[in-house]
Amino acid sequence: MKPARVGLGQLLLALDATMVTLVEAPRGLDLPVASAALIDADDVRLGLAVGASSADVFFILGVGDDEVLSWLTSQTSRRIPAAIFVKEPSEAVVARAVAVGTAVVAVEPRARWERLYRLVDHVFDHHGDRADPTYDPSTDLFGLAQSIADRTHGMVSIEDVSSHVLAYSASNDEADELRRLSILGRAGPPEHLAWIGRAGIFTALRATGDVVRVGARPELGLRPRRAVGIHHVGADRRRGPVFAGTIWLQEGSRPLAEDADDVLRGAGVLAARIISRLAATPSTHAIRVQELLGLRDASLDEAQVSALARELGMVVDGRAAVVGFDGSTDAPTRLADVLALSASAFRRDAQVAAGSSRVYVVFPHSGKASAVASWTRGAIGALRNELGLELRAAIASAATGLADVAAARVEVDRVLDSAERHPGSIGRVTSLAESRTTVLLDEIVTMIAADHRLVDPRVAVLRAKDPVLVDTLRAYLDACGDVAAAASGLHVHPNTVRYRVRRIEEIIDASLLDPDVRLLLSLSLRVG
Repeated sequence: MKPARVGLGQLLLALDATMVTLVEAPRGLDLPVASAALIDADDVRLGLAVGASSADVFFILGVGDDEVLSWLTSQTSRRIPAAIFVKEPSEAVVARAVAVGTAVVAVEPRARWERLYRLVDHVFDHHGDRADPTYDPSTDLFGLAQSIADRTHGMVSIEDVSSHVLAYSASNDEADELRRLSILGRAGPPEHLAWIGRAGIFTALRATGDVVRVGARPELGLRPRRAVGIHHVGADRRRGPVFAGTIWLQEGSRPLAEDADDVLRGAGVLAARIISRLAATPSTHAIRVQELLGLRDASLDEAQVSALARELGMVVDGRAAVVGFDGSTDAPTRLADVLALSASAFRRDAQVAAGSSRVYVVFPHSGKASAVASWTRGAIGALRNELGLELRAAIASAATGLADVAAARVEVDRVLDSAERHPGSIGRVTSLAESRTTVLLDEIVTMIAADHRLVDPRVAVLRAKDPVLVDTLRAYLDACGDVAAAASGLHVHPNTVRYRVRRIEEIIDASLLDPDVRLLLSLSLRVG
């Protein structure tokens, strides 16, 4: 799956003048863009600033003009960035960017970079060209917001359960301060938020799908608003609809449409469907990590691995490590988000992806194996103490770097699969090397169990004759033919074991002194 591309102009229109303003676009606004990267002062100082080949647009955070000018100059020998996003760009930066063919976008000084990054990433993943046959309107919250605005004559923002803006319609000079600050990622005026809380507006939005009206508060700079809660059916349908966010409709000087309430109620249903789809659809970045781990169908050749590494900002060579987590959670995506916090603190280049039921962490150029094992044990302990999650982890090394990550993930799954079948036989944090005997024996027995022709029928005959003899046979084989040890385990006299062994040999018509017989019976007993 290739990254969804949008035109630079489409990206800027989606973000709106509330967030960004185009300064110059020497190559026009039709340039396709599909990825973004951050460059901060430490990246430049330490020589770690990524090249243009790793992204289409760049966010320049707290980097001085001299460093920005030098970085722009260095890009002339590479693929030229489509655009740079800068707060209050200087004339010198604009001139140099135009000279190399890079657009300059001024970011509103009050905007939070993390909010801008999230919005841009969301546009790349879910806001396409509506004329493009591959455009999927079922994941476009920006398109929905603009449609509501066009239909109702107001300004729309769609927020999640934490009041973070997910998408919004175009603004005009009638947008009030609360709308602007919300879009920029800043908290609204405290007195205004306090008033909303006291008025019980959030409580009403969470409780029903009815439209809530909020009157103007001129003293707070608040224009009239309407809002509707977004509710969707969660994984546990017995609990009923789950609150997923809010659609806000701010009124300007033009009256809202007469049926604005009906439009909002319908929009709440559509937004719930989109948010549900987005929750079930991994981002482009997550897809890339899944591809690296071999969680998607196609295998990657060396060139494809190198391209993925550049896109993800990872080194290709070196000793990489893959850690797989499994345990008491039915929400691997949520677990992935939690683990990403810890993994990124341990290694800045860590990558995390959720599979169908497990979460995997990739540490490129991981260094000492003991350090990764220590982090893994710490993460499991912290999640047990803080969230009550009982997890198990397996660690594997990719000997030849990222090219071996998919094979390492398979190794991790082998260990975790065996741990599921034999939870008491494998430790909480382990590897194939540490658990090889258990894993290999489990895999052999599992293969035998899948084909009844490979199971010795004499075990079934013995079980039908006398189940006690089966227990005795198992104890005798586990004790390597030591009658005294088998008798101790069974809490019987050694002569009793000798008598039962003779009975077993008579029934199966074979001698237990034969090593092949013992091996075959032992495997068949384990299947049972």
